[in-house]
Amino acid sequence: MSAPSRLRIAVVASDVALRSRLAGLVAGSGHEIVELTAAPDAILTDCAVDSSPPARVVAIGSVEGQIAGRLPPDATREQIDAALRAVAAGLTVRGASSRNRKFGPFAEEVWPVLTPREIEVLAALSDGLSNKAAARRLGISPHTVKFHIESLFKKLGAASRAEAVAKGLRRQIVEI
Repeated sequence: MSAPSRLRIAVVASDVALRSRLAGLVAGSGHEIVELTAAPDAILTDCAVDSSPPARVVAIGSVEGQIAGRLPPDATREQIDAALRAVAAGLTVRGASSRNRKFGPFAEEVWPVLTPREIEVLAALSDGLSNKAAARRLGISPHTVKFHIESLFKKLGAASRAEAVAKGLRRQIVEI
């Protein structure tokens, strides 16, 4: 099932001017702005939302709680649009935090690109699952889990499951 090209987005902000600016960015991406009570596809906010929001949330800046998406305060319209589409499709989004950003042409650390399945396997490892239990959770064979773990070790430069999880946590690939 593909995501609709136009989403229904609720914008919640700490002040009217910021709400207006965020709503403008969302509308500029072709989405419809709706109220929280109107069954939105996703919510864009800069502040805390109640414990059971009516849709998955993308937060701009540092917001506490279990939310589907986090973006830095300087996120572009394109990044916001991509994050809203991703969380509406059921994915999790984590933008780079400002403390992890480095400047200069050679200062950026190159991170390997992990496949969605490798991320799922890494999440299973972070939950402490065995290969067999991870295979049951993901609906794949234990051999396939082992293959993905070996690929994770190579891509992350890890020598153990614990080291792979630690690197995944540091890079905000997975959460505990």
